[in-house]
Amino acid sequence: MNDTRVKRIIMVSLFAALVCVATMVIRIPSPTGGYINPGDAVVLLAAFLLGPIWGAVAAAIGSSLADVFAGYAIYAPATFIIKGLMALAAAAIMSAVKNRRSTGVIIGAIAAEAIMVTGYLIFTAFVLGLGAGALAEVVSNLAQGIFGIVAGSALYGALLKVPYVVKMTEIFKVKEKAAAVKTAVKK
Repeated sequence: MNDTRVKRIIMVSLFAALVCVATMVIRIPSPTGGYINPGDAVVLLAAFLLGPIWGAVAAAIGSSLADVFAGYAIYAPATFIIKGLMALAAAAIMSAVKNRRSTGVIIGAIAAEAIMVTGYLIFTAFVLGLGAGALAEVVSNLAQGIFGIVAGSALYGALLKVPYVVKMTEIFKVKEKAAAVKTAVKK
């Protein structure tokens, strides 16, 4: 196994653990049986630093493990899908927007949190069978989403000032670099 592959595995595992811990540290029960937590800030951070695929893996694993460990196992499958999609969308949007450090981060974070609010609304309404009662969870999910956007974006901005963090993120951009080289060669 090469050095880059080992570093990727370590960073994805580390972020999965960070997401899990951030999700479990502060839990405020919601009206429908779930809970509000600061884990979305780390989900977004994982997306922005690790990219769409690896960020999604870390977010999905860390968040769903937190649900299992915290006694909310019924939410774990939905959480795996929702948090993975959040990270995938946030990173993909950030990468697609030319001004990645501000506009792309904010738009990506907002889209990700919209996925979270919508995903849990659908899950609680239809899968858990709460119907219109699931709307009670929207307000708490919006509060969690707003915190995630602000904290995740701020953490990302702060960490980009650390040279080691910038260097570490390069191991997740191998395919982007290869595509850029191919494009440059064609011109």
